[in-house]
Amino acid sequence: MPAKTRLSRTAIGFRVKSGWATAVLLGLSDSPQILDRRVVELSDPSVPESRQPYHAGMGTLEEDASEIRWRTGVVRRAAGRSVTALLQAYRAIGCTPRSAALVVGSLIDPALVANPHIRAHALEGRLFRTVLEETLQSAKIACSVVIEKGAYAKAAAALGRTEDEVKRIVSTLGRAAGGPWRADEKLAAAAAWMRLA
Repeated sequence: MPAKTRLSRTAIGFRVKSGWATAVLLGLSDSPQILDRRVVELSDPSVPESRQPYHAGMGTLEEDASEIRWRTGVVRRAAGRSVTALLQAYRAIGCTPRSAALVVGSLIDPALVANPHIRAHALEGRLFRTVLEETLQSAKIACSVVIEKGAYAKAAAALGRTEDEVKRIVSTLGRAAGGPWRADEKLAAAAAWMRLA
């Protein structure tokens, strides 16, 4: 963060996936600025089953309740460690975000999904979203959840801009970040900017 820049506030945007999330820390002075971006593990790499805890195998729903309890416990501990480390890193650069937005693929109720394999994915989507949200809330960070399909429209409405403007500005922000600036990072940045509105 440039020494002369004065930020009025910061927010974190996350694009949540199965077992991990892309996090973008955005600050606001006169315009939004990327302060950090990184991958946050929501599962334990040493426990491969924690990446897809509701899968018993390729395309199969896990039905063993004790196995699911164990795997989701691993997820909760891993997410807690990762988010704690993330927030410590942000404090180290002088940032204390008080809000976050989580971009997710869907909010569908897994009980409504007939296909067992697709239900496993829906259960995992709900698990990683809620674990991340609960972990952030326990750190006194207010959260909102946005569905990916409508994320830019929602950001545009919150910011009083058009979707095209939001997409253009978010794309431009990536130049300052260096390296690749992918769709997940753009969505996370748009979500964080929306929380700064």
